Amino acid sequence: MNPGLIVQPHSNDNIKKVITFAKANKKAITIWTRGHQYSGPLSLLTHPRASSTGRNNIQLDLQHTFQSPDDLIYFEKGNKSFVRTSVSHSLGNFNAFLGQRHVFMPHGQCTRVHVGGHVQTGGYGQLGRSFVLLGDHIFSLEIIDHEGREQEITRAGDLDLFFAWLGGSPSNFGVLTRFSIEVHHDTDYHGSLGLCVVHLYDTAKLRKLLGHLAEMSDDENFPRNYDLCISVLSASFDMGLMGGLDNKMKEEHQEIFGHDDVPLWPRMILVYAQYVPFGPDDKPDMGYFEQLKTGCFFQSGVEEKPMSELTAQWIFRNLREFDLPYVKRTYRTNLTTLVKDGWVDWVVRCMDEIVKPDDNGQWLSAQLQCYGGKNSMFMKNAGNGTSYSWRDSTMCMTIDNFHDPEKKGDAEAWEATNDTEGIGAPGIFSKQDRHVLRGSYGSFDLDSVWNTYYEDRPKYERLMQAQKHADPDGILTPNTFCVKQVA
Repeated sequence: MNPGLIVQPHSNDNIKKVITFAKANKKAITIWTRGHQYSGPLSLLTHPRASSTGRNNIQLDLQHTFQSPDDLIYFEKGNKSFVRTSVSHSLGNFNAFLGQRHVFMPHGQCTRVHVGGHVQTGGYGQLGRSFVLLGDHIFSLEIIDHEGREQEITRAGDLDLFFAWLGGSPSNFGVLTRFSIEVHHDTDYHGSLGLCVVHLYDTAKLRKLLGHLAEMSDDENFPRNYDLCISVLSASFDMGLMGGLDNKMKEEHQEIFGHDDVPLWPRMILVYAQYVPFGPDDKPDMGYFEQLKTGCFFQSGVEEKPMSELTAQWIFRNLREFDLPYVKRTYRTNLTTLVKDGWVDWVVRCMDEIVKPDDNGQWLSAQLQCYGGKNSMFMKNAGNGTSYSWRDSTMCMTIDNFHDPEKKGDAEAWEATNDTEGIGAPGIFSKQDRHVLRGSYGSFDLDSVWNTYYEDRPKYERLMQAQKHADPDGILTPNTFCVKQVA
């Protein structure tokens, strides 16, 4: 994680000079767009280890490279609408631009994540069931290749390279500079609803809420209209509620705000729920929302808002950067038997072990979201020309342990127990170890754990062939967390 040279280019020409220098001096290039998000699913270009390299190599820092007015524009083509953006824009800026034009996209929740890495690794977020992934909407990718040539990659123009860029080994096929992506209009989804709820941490309440999530995940016929994400946080995490609700929280619960107006958050369960109508006959089940807010500490109320406003509200406005080391886990499953198998009791027990004690030197940050069902667009979009993996997944669960340095062994032991009990043939959550790109946990030698990131060997071999074509000299393979180079 100590590159020999960090370059902050100002243009495509600067990038081309770096590529020429690297080839001439047998150095490799890694790419960082900044905006590191600690939690999954992680972007390769924002993950600190995967976007760094050793002393003999170069890091391209693209945070400020493409910030001109031409690097974020709205345009129409035929009867569709698009936005062309650069990799240098943060998710917060990108979302604000969309909102000003009353259009929206599915995307993640961290305001400082930059969209270049986010889109290559999927762009997982609150709209996963209803509108799939950010990367599923890509129209074209503008890159600089290993020879310093500018290219535009499209599904129709180069299917293998398009496939590899979106979900393969991000940043190892070239330098992504800009991309164009199809957007949705607010006017097509009148009546969309959103709800934010904060519950004080309580074992029985957590069991009830996760029971609702498990029932939704197990129901293959659950309507596409609904998305649900539940987060669990130990005390003192600075979470930053969805757009503007911190002020409302302060009005109702002044007791949690210190003299400097910094909230001292208690242990909590945070619920984000959403409904989107897809036709004139679609009507929301208000009981769905009611069961999520009963007995809560704070709620936004079920609000009818345009989708561009709701997507802005799902974004955490703080940096989600924490001072403590952590042990990370992000799991996925394709099971539809979580309720029957007792998963709820198991995961609640796991969380209780960390959240309930006052002085164990460990803090939980967990996020659980439903993706499944035959109506889910996340599943229905499988085979769409991208290489995003595990599209049959029904739920994604991040369960991370932040700890005092001297408690590292305890944190690792807790996560190892979760691995043993939750994952594998006898696992209560998943019968298969399914990682999310990138860095869920385990080895940073991607080739040694390829089967946890990709469904089958032919897919991985297809990506290796694309890597060979795109980077024959290895200048875009700066560390081991890349698709393997083949002879």
